Amino acid sequence: MVADIDLLAEEITGCRICRDGPDGQCLPHDPRPVVKLSASARICIAGQAPGMRVHKTGIPFNDPSGDRLRDWMGVSREIFYDQSRIAIVPMGFCFPGYDAKGGDLPPRKECVGRWHDRVFATMPQLELILVIGQYAQRYHLGSRRGKTLTQTVQMARSLWQEQANPRILPLPHPSWRNSAWLKNNPWFESDVLPLLRREVQKYCCP
Repeated sequence: MVADIDLLAEEITGCRICRDGPDGQCLPHDPRPVVKLSASARICIAGQAPGMRVHKTGIPFNDPSGDRLRDWMGVSREIFYDQSRIAIVPMGFCFPGYDAKGGDLPPRKECVGRWHDRVFATMPQLELILVIGQYAQRYHLGSRRGKTLTQTVQMARSLWQEQANPRILPLPHPSWRNSAWLKNNPWFESDVLPLLRREVQKYCCP
């Protein structure tokens, strides 16, 4: 299993499909896939796509969004980056570039079609997947998600109670741009975060 994970990670690291055979417009810079696979982690963080800082460093969630996510989870950087405890699989492995307004573009579609089913088939030990943002929620929840991101996150407790394997917990993106959303939805902090922290402690910090 470890060998399979290592081979797949090596394949992903060398992927250049969004530059050499893209589904639409070519990636505007050299690809740098950022993903952390694991043969032992019981938790996976499924986010959207790396930002520019992550693209430059190769370290996922190496930005203020990562600081907020670690606070939500109640874990240190040491635990967060311990690949034996936590896998990190964004919907797009490379920084997608900026839109006309200077915001990050959506995750590249090539990654889901080429990699995601293989990735999750190679990590059957996962027991909890944190799905961050609408793109990850669409892939991992499908028709089980709400009509909006807010509705889906409101379903966090009921989704967790479904006893699915692995269990799924939907989250908003921890970007500081979502501070207004967090202020307008105080139930997230009072209801979802305690569940998130309890589950994270159970699966990665026993």
